Amino acid sequence: MRRLFGFRNPAHPLQTAVPAHQKTASLRARKGGRPIAALTAYDYPTARLLDECGVDILLVGDSLGMVVLGFPDTTHVTLDHMLHHVAAVARAKPQALVVGDLPIHSYATPAQALETARKLVAAGAEAVKLEGGIRQAEKVRAITGGGIPVMGHLGMLPQRVREEGGYHKKGKTPEQADAIRQGAQALIDAGVFAIVLESVIPETARILSASLPVPTIGIGCGDHTCDGEVAVITDLLGSYPWFVPPFARPETDVAAATRDAVKRYVSRVTNS
Repeated sequence: MRRLFGFRNPAHPLQTAVPAHQKTASLRARKGGRPIAALTAYDYPTARLLDECGVDILLVGDSLGMVVLGFPDTTHVTLDHMLHHVAAVARAKPQALVVGDLPIHSYATPAQALETARKLVAAGAEAVKLEGGIRQAEKVRAITGGGIPVMGHLGMLPQRVREEGGYHKKGKTPEQADAIRQGAQALIDAGVFAIVLESVIPETARILSASLPVPTIGIGCGDHTCDGEVAVITDLLGSYPWFVPPFARPETDVAAATRDAVKRYVSRVTNS
């Protein structure tokens, strides 16, 4: 299978590691070119399977708080949670770039942001992601100054869901769009290699993507509005049926297959 970083033989998962900065440089060079495909991953087998399929980025997102740990939102996720799941994904030795989210309350200052980023890297992350724009620029600068690649995140910010009273579309007015643009520029000046745009209306996402010099990776921004897309793996697989975002596009129905398999198992065991 042709891969961004060379050829990948699934029978030999422990290929020579590609340095993180080489991976991020390759991804950044795809600005305006072949779109970037990213998916979340929270465990070893999922990371291996996604990597064998040619995914470019494995995001160990704090979305794990909801779809793995059963919390109502991402504000309950701790650094210990993130370290546990980053380490599991990293054990797959993927060719894809492993990005770990900085969880809420773990990057209040530039010094704390760098310390948290270093812990995620020690657990196996090759880059980190944080939410917010202008007020996070100095934190990004501290992390990149420490030699760790950073991905930004603008638009709807899940870690602020309680402050904002829910999940709302962003970029609906010229003022909102300009605020996102200013935040993006602050992050770019601080050294991010890419920016996630979440739940930004399609037209604004398209304009931002065309004007920004780093790749934008959309989620809930419409089709072909960004330089790539990221999806939550449970949304893609249909393995978390209790809540499916309106923009999600399940490609299969793992929940139904699981229920069917378990019912057959229970019947086989109890009727034998």
